[in-house]
Amino acid sequence: MIETNQEVKSLQMPENVSLWLGDGYDSETREHIRDLIAQNNIEELIDCFYQNLEFGTGGLRGIMGVGTNRMNKYTVGMATQGLANYLKQSFANLPQIKVAIAHDCRNNSEAFSKIVADIFAANGFKVYLFDALRPTPELSFAIRMLGCQSGVMVTASHNPKEYNGYKAYWSDGAQVTAPHDKNIIAEVNKITDLSQVKFTGGSGAVEIIGKDVDEAYLSGIEGLLKLSPEAMERHKDAKIVYTPLHGCGVKMAPAMLRRMGFTSIIHVPEQDVNDGNFPTVHSPNPEEPAALKMAVDKALATDAELVLATDPDADRIALAVRDKKGDFFILNGNQTNSIFTYYLLLRWKELGKLQGKEYIIKTIVTTNLIADIAEAFGVEWYTCYTGFKYIAEIVRRYEGKKTCIGGGEESFGFNVGELVRDKDAIVSCGLAAEIMAWAKEQGLSMFDLLLDIYKKFGYYKERQISITKKGKEGLEAIRQMMCDFRAAPPKSLAGSDVKEIYDYQTLEMKDVKSGLTKPIDQPSTSNVLQYVTEDGSIVSVRPSGTEPKIKFYFGVRESLSDTAEFDSVTRALDKKIDAIAAELKLC
Repeated sequence: MIETNQEVKSLQMPENVSLWLGDGYDSETREHIRDLIAQNNIEELIDCFYQNLEFGTGGLRGIMGVGTNRMNKYTVGMATQGLANYLKQSFANLPQIKVAIAHDCRNNSEAFSKIVADIFAANGFKVYLFDALRPTPELSFAIRMLGCQSGVMVTASHNPKEYNGYKAYWSDGAQVTAPHDKNIIAEVNKITDLSQVKFTGGSGAVEIIGKDVDEAYLSGIEGLLKLSPEAMERHKDAKIVYTPLHGCGVKMAPAMLRRMGFTSIIHVPEQDVNDGNFPTVHSPNPEEPAALKMAVDKALATDAELVLATDPDADRIALAVRDKKGDFFILNGNQTNSIFTYYLLLRWKELGKLQGKEYIIKTIVTTNLIADIAEAFGVEWYTCYTGFKYIAEIVRRYEGKKTCIGGGEESFGFNVGELVRDKDAIVSCGLAAEIMAWAKEQGLSMFDLLLDIYKKFGYYKERQISITKKGKEGLEAIRQMMCDFRAAPPKSLAGSDVKEIYDYQTLEMKDVKSGLTKPIDQPSTSNVLQYVTEDGSIVSVRPSGTEPKIKFYFGVRESLSDTAEFDSVTRALDKKIDAIAAELKLC
């Protein structure tokens, strides 16, 4: 039996393994560690213990299991105590700190949410805990509605079933950003023993919330839509297939569609079942076409016009629309964002709502088509880092001075207005259905609308390639790849010279020909590289903040003089992206 630091060191395992074999941890945890030792599974032990989970772009997230690098009740407890300590420092002037907590459908999500609630209560906080699973955007809404100083959403978003995590929110309903994220990590790192975590006791109270917040949330986001009520009334019986992919959009998304007046909402019964094992899909990620197969099949069988899918915590949305042949075409995140942005700006203009102080937001890896659309309507646009917390930062900066119409990112996230401070698949479902009805009123399908946008502004084609590198060695490999790209950037891509290199880690843009540099206007640094060629092609490289991946984003553009040329231009642009990927040795 391995019990001492000396014995652990002799096996070349992380020293903190022995700590987890102590009496402070439950018998199940200790037994699992002993089994790994007995199996001489040093590789797994190192991966479980070589680092502490940290807050990234999506908060705390990791594979569930034992160890400091896993999601379990102890790492959740330590992180929550660290957050609680930081909240006490930040809001020392308040008589009582208030927090809201929600969870998704994942395995252990409900249990983790109760642990989080108990720890906050033991620290003397007033805790609002949802009575059952709820969408992430509703948690964001609840924080502001209830006047909370913070909130936690227990979720791993669209990650595989082995993962869980939580997103930490600040008083404005947005996920924590600098300096709060780093300060929270510092507080968590100060907790070196479980005795420092207040799992129970204290003077706080836990209040269960539910229906009242649901009604306020749905009513609030409904008020951001209905820009074309006559069209929606005339086409209210259009058939819409919706799937929550086993997640927590199962009640709220259909409820939103009904509030919008739509009456023919078709479910995929097998995927309405909340199940953290996601039994009907390989991955519950709406970015992956395979996740939508059952919904598309249902739409074909029922002659539906639109397919909507939300991820497990209902902040991301995927759309499938009928193409010219009547088949279903799955929109990528850039296409969805472009359609949403175009419709909102067009209707705001037609309704006389544009007063000169409105703006939209995109991330640095989201299609530049959105910027072109905004400029065509005379609307300001801002760009920020990947992650909706950075979009929320811009909303906070201009709150009361300008009006945010909407914002989105290529990874299937969008939000309307300023009510919710995170991406919101529930309001996006309502918006998508509204656009479908408006397009029908114009004699168009949503696919026709997309082609018209391309014809007017140019056909922007994007693709993402992700390379997975798991574990400690994978993390080091990703770091080395970023170093290599900085040391030896490509000189040309698909026959076009690289003219500009944007390094968001140094916040410098380099003009390749002159060698001159200019500062990049961003409030903080980020480990992102971006190459822009003479013909306007863009390649962005960044490590994921929530997954063991390095991501490459490709953007190319060509004119589309006739919508009948869509297929041929698509092939040409795909070929160009293939060539760039090959030059970067990605395929």
